[in-house]
Amino acid sequence: MNNKVKSLHEQVATALIEKLEKGTAPWQKPWNSALTDFSLPYNAITGNRYKGINIFSLLNSGREDPRWLTFKQADSKGWQINKGEKGTLVQFVKTHDLIPKLDENGKKVLDENGKTIKVKTPLERAIVTAAWVFNAEQVSGIPKLELKPQLKSDWDPVVRAEDLVLLSGAVVNHRKGDEAYYSLRSDSITIPLKEQFTSPDRYYATLLHELGHWTGHQDRLNRSLFNKFGSEGYAREELRAEIASMLIGDEFKIGHDPGQHVAYVKGWIEILKNNPYEIHAAATDAEKIFSYLLDFERKRELNQHTTNKSQQKNESRLFIGDIIPYKESVYKVTSQLKRGRLQMEVEDTGKKFVLSKNDRLYQSLLDVKNCNDIKSPVISNSNEEVQKASYGLKR
Repeated sequence: MNNKVKSLHEQVATALIEKLEKGTAPWQKPWNSALTDFSLPYNAITGNRYKGINIFSLLNSGREDPRWLTFKQADSKGWQINKGEKGTLVQFVKTHDLIPKLDENGKKVLDENGKTIKVKTPLERAIVTAAWVFNAEQVSGIPKLELKPQLKSDWDPVVRAEDLVLLSGAVVNHRKGDEAYYSLRSDSITIPLKEQFTSPDRYYATLLHELGHWTGHQDRLNRSLFNKFGSEGYAREELRAEIASMLIGDEFKIGHDPGQHVAYVKGWIEILKNNPYEIHAAATDAEKIFSYLLDFERKRELNQHTTNKSQQKNESRLFIGDIIPYKESVYKVTSQLKRGRLQMEVEDTGKKFVLSKNDRLYQSLLDVKNCNDIKSPVISNSNEEVQKASYGLKR
């Protein structure tokens, strides 16, 4: 009798083969954001989604609640794992370890509570570590899952999905018909007209699935796309795109429609039977597709942040026309002089003077200009025009 414990990828592959034969594998189950609260498994404490093969290990459990956590995490919240419950196996790659911080004499450094301070230290070689997690349905004391509100079924553009496609720069051709595909030869996506889809969810889910294939181009993630329809290579690529589509559908809450890809099921079953590790490789590649596409959003946010910082930097100076109330006077920048100096005028007295950036008054006026808390500056001069100008200083 062979009592050898199967590895995680073998366990997952076996379960997925059974589900594929029944048509119930996770990426085979259609779902719509207007009809269900389906969500991929995530940690109940950190809120982070589980990744790679761990997704399928947890989905195969058949639990309705997407929240999972370890025994230690439950205990830290005062929650209890119900008696007799068994954990579900996941694995993670450990790249760092926590070791006690030592002083110059080699003694452990303690914090204000007398506990040893630990520092994060990289490992020489990454370690694959197993862990067992429990579903929220197995835990007493955990708050009830809050379901998201249902979305409208009307045709409203999914702005985030639309923006992602535009940010990617992918060429998308809309043609009346029933074909949706990515062409490596023309490096373009072809998809039916929007009005041919029953809902925006279905349209964007299909479009983003093809965008997943688009990432395989040699100038992007460089996957093997020269595969004949019906071949093992073709099925392997479709498996990656299907899983990636499921990840994106969950992230964007637009659902997932696997109806177009029933033809690949037989090939997927054969692949997993011949090489159970393929599910691990496919899930890893799908995460790469997911990250590659979401990087377009991250880069846009980074650019916006950089632009905003640049604008703020440019605004951290005085400009011609600035009118600034300070103490009991109102100062106006009337002109720009050489070497960055400014011609100033005190409005209530008419006095004119030259102001340098190195002068203390310059920084004081700049601080007042950039102060967002000023709602109605107190000005001793009662001149109505000066009062109106001061209200325009909020930036």
